[in-house]
Amino acid sequence: MKTLADIARAAGVSTPTVSKVLNGRADVAASTRERVEGILREQGYRRRATQPVALLDLVFHELTSAWAMEIIRGAEQVAHDEGLNLLVSKSGGREGGELSWLETIMAHRPAGVLLVVADLTSAEYAQLTARGIPFVVIDPAGELDHDVPSVGATNWQGGLAATRHLLELGHRRIGMVAGPDRLLCSRARVDGYRSALESAGVTYDPALVRGGEFNQETGYKVGLELLRSRQRPTAVFAGNDLQALGLYEAAREAGLRIPEDLSVVGFDDMVLARWAGPPLTTIRQPLTEMAAAAARIVVDLARGKEPTATRIELATSLVERSSTAPPPGA
Repeated sequence: MKTLADIARAAGVSTPTVSKVLNGRADVAASTRERVEGILREQGYRRRATQPVALLDLVFHELTSAWAMEIIRGAEQVAHDEGLNLLVSKSGGREGGELSWLETIMAHRPAGVLLVVADLTSAEYAQLTARGIPFVVIDPAGELDHDVPSVGATNWQGGLAATRHLLELGHRRIGMVAGPDRLLCSRARVDGYRSALESAGVTYDPALVRGGEFNQETGYKVGLELLRSRQRPTAVFAGNDLQALGLYEAAREAGLRIPEDLSVVGFDDMVLARWAGPPLTTIRQPLTEMAAAAARIVVDLARGKEPTATRIELATSLVERSSTAPPPGA
C-alpha cells in the first residue's frame, strides 16, 4: 500500500496537495488534480478508513418535484431501520465549482452516499473511491463503469407497455412527449415506444415525437404542437406524469376531451396521477423501492459486504385509470 508521501513523490507535488485532492478540496489546479488522481488509480490507493458518522447522504442533481419525495421516502425508511440519519442535498449544475457538493461530503464522512445526479464525473468517482466512501447511483443518467453500483427501473419495458396499451385500444396514430435525450431513462422509454409500434406493424413517425424537459411546461408546449398538427394523434404517451399534466392543459386549450377525443398515458405513477381529472393511466416506476434497494446496498458496502450485482433494475408496470379509451369512432 502506497503512502501519501509515495503518491506525492510520484506526482511531483507536496503531501498536503495529495491530501487536498483526497479531501475534495477545490483549491488545487485542475492539471495537478488530474495527475494525482491518475496515480491514485494506478496504485489502487485506498485511504485508511476513519470512523464514519451515522449519516447517509442523498444527493440530487435537482430537487424540484414530487418525484424526489418518492426517492427520499425509500431512503429514509432504510436509514431509520439502520439507525442512520438522512441528509438530503443537491449538487445543482456545479456552477460554483465541480467538486463543491463533494467537499461537503468529504467533510462530514458519511457511512455512505446515494447519488441521484445527472452524471458522475471521473473526478467525483476517483474522490469517493480513494476516500473509501461507499456509494450507489439511483436512476443513472448514462452508462456507468461496470464496477459502479446502481439501481434503476425497466424504462424500455415501461415505454413498450404504455404504447402496447394504446395499440390494444385501437389507436394507430400515437404521439410521444419525450424527456431530455441526454438521459438514459428518456432514451429507453422512446425506444420502448418505437419497438411497440414496429411490433404492431405501425410505421414509426418521428414527427409524432417531441422532446423537452420532464416538466409540465414541456407537456403543455409540445402537446399543443402535436394537437394542432394537421394529422393530430388520437393518443399520446408522455415521458413522465408531469408532462402528462401539461398535456392535459394543452388538450383543454385545444378543445379536446380526455379520453373521449384524446387518450393520455404517463410514466412514474406519482400520487398526483390518481387525482388528475380524469385520473391518469400511467406506468408505475417503483421509485420508493429503488431508493430503498440502493440504500441497502450502501449499508452492505459500508459493512464490507460486496453486492451480488452492480446493476439492479426493478420492474415497471401499467396502472390503468380513466385517461385512456378507444379512439373516436372505434
